[in-house]
Amino acid sequence: MPRQRPLHASLTTDRILEAVESEMFGTENPGFCLKCGADADGCEPDARNYQCEECGSRSVFGAAELLSMVDTR
Repeated sequence: MPRQRPLHASLTTDRILEAVESEMFGTENPGFCLKCGADADGCEPDARNYQCEECGSRSVFGAAELLSMVDTR
């Protein structure tokens, strides 16, 4: 089983689901930084390891990709 990357505490399931919904039904392409929790715009849904504009780390993931990584139970 692949090792899961730790998520920033602000990245709740509800926040991620809201972003995925806005992506599906709107024109936004949201993503999030796993390290600092910052919002990132202009991310492909399957984005992985984009550079964060806030903290500089390569920890930005697209909302849909991030949803596939979290346990929604």
